[in-house]
Amino acid sequence: MIPGKERPWLKNYAPGVRPRLDYPEMPLYRFLDDAVAGYPEAVAAVFFGTELTYRSLGNMVDKMAGVLAGMGVKKGDRVAIMLPNCPQLVVSYYGVLKAGAVVVMTNPMYMEKEITHQLNDAGAETIIVLDLLYSRVQNVRESTALKNVIVVSLFPGTSVPDNTIGFDELINQAEPEPPQVKIEPKVDPALLQYTGGTTGVAKGAMLTHYNLVVNTIQCKEVTGGNFQPGEEKILEVVPLFHVYGMTAGMNLAVAVAGAQILIPRFEIDWVLQAINDCRPTIFPGAPTIYIAVLNHPKVGEYDISSIKFCISGSASLPVEVAAQFEKLTGGKLVEGYGLTEASPVVAVNPLFGVRKPGSIGQPVPDTDCCIVDLETGEKELPAGETGELIVRGPQVMKGYWNMPEETALTLRNGWLYTGDIARMDEDGYIFIVDRKKDLIIAGGFNIYPRDVEEVLYEHPGVAEAAVIGVPDEYRGETVKAFVVLKEGETAAAEEIIAFCRERLAAYKVPRIVEFREQLPKTIIGKVLRRVLMEEEEAKRQAAPGG
Repeated sequence: MIPGKERPWLKNYAPGVRPRLDYPEMPLYRFLDDAVAGYPEAVAAVFFGTELTYRSLGNMVDKMAGVLAGMGVKKGDRVAIMLPNCPQLVVSYYGVLKAGAVVVMTNPMYMEKEITHQLNDAGAETIIVLDLLYSRVQNVRESTALKNVIVVSLFPGTSVPDNTIGFDELINQAEPEPPQVKIEPKVDPALLQYTGGTTGVAKGAMLTHYNLVVNTIQCKEVTGGNFQPGEEKILEVVPLFHVYGMTAGMNLAVAVAGAQILIPRFEIDWVLQAINDCRPTIFPGAPTIYIAVLNHPKVGEYDISSIKFCISGSASLPVEVAAQFEKLTGGKLVEGYGLTEASPVVAVNPLFGVRKPGSIGQPVPDTDCCIVDLETGEKELPAGETGELIVRGPQVMKGYWNMPEETALTLRNGWLYTGDIARMDEDGYIFIVDRKKDLIIAGGFNIYPRDVEEVLYEHPGVAEAAVIGVPDEYRGETVKAFVVLKEGETAAAEEIIAFCRERLAAYKVPRIVEFREQLPKTIIGKVLRRVLMEEEEAKRQAAPGG
């Protein structure tokens, strides 16, 4: 058991200084009901020039809940949603919750094998899917338990496939009569969010209504109360089927009756045009998104001065990128940290307080973070020492769906073991060093890819970079860097290596540099080091004597 000692960040929330937050035990959809009641004519969503008010959104959500109940969807049933960012996703999400069911977000990039696994693991009998993606669902329909398929068409008048139901037809004909379902917020899951976790096995994190309500309020709090209800606009280019976009985008927007500016996929020209035209005030994103903004050759032609603040998640934010982005926009860009199992936000750098470069900041309200030894995970380490980051708080998941062994490995003695290597300073600021599985050991030295990548991003010609360990006969492993150059820039491997040698200890300097046109990424822009490792392994196997 980790000893509970005084945490330096708790002084900000101690009785008499700043009370701990009061989290209502309510269904997650109550945020929407409150927005509809308080700001019915405020804009709830903007999608390529079309606006939807909160009154209209609330009406459509009630209809969707009633439709699902009429199809036989009951409390606790799992309903899959396979949509890009669009108003229909927002309607479906809150409609499923209001019907008492559990949302299963399904990545639109999933192919048949992945879809089959997720639907069967979740036991989903209903799916809401984009018409352009339906063929994949059709191909696996007989190998799943699917009974109801609701098809969304983004273009009016589009016919839907046989044996499916059209979203627009349902909404247009239904009466807004949602079922009356009693929700126990701390017990009932609102979401099964699938994650690879630390083992690579797809697992459904059970996030309750309370988990998600808490994390939404925590996100709201870390801004220092700088939201104007009914007036904020959140640019949502991070996918809403990802828990970061869901909480820090959609749920947060609804909680403050803000407008969601919905971008269905990341296209830098769409993003810049939306900022220019729609004037968003909040721009959650990932480092690669901000890098793309900075590197756009015509960024100066767009007015992006409306942005007040951005919180970067999903991957480490290079210090140089944050500095350049703030200079360009006049807004604030800070790094945060989270993981699916924590709804997801765990820590954020203060927007209006002390920010420490390279840090993910301090824990959000009512959240404890601790660094423990890598060997046993039971010894709390003092400030400055490196170990595994563990977390506890009211936003931590209930457990993994139907995976008690995995749950027991991840949730221990009330703590969530993140699998991330970190250190914490005396002020409670956390510095993520790397993933445990990404650690490079060369000649007995521990090398964290992030340390090397930070230096690579300082090179004036580098747009993107990723570092992995590759086998080395002498050192065990050595450092290989993958580099994407900025448009119009040139550089040789020797130049990159020399640049690093001036700034890093000798054992950290990349010995191999490979230039790429692009790096493999998740749909939210997180660089997939795992894919790079797999590619390297395939090359070794294919080589003579491999």
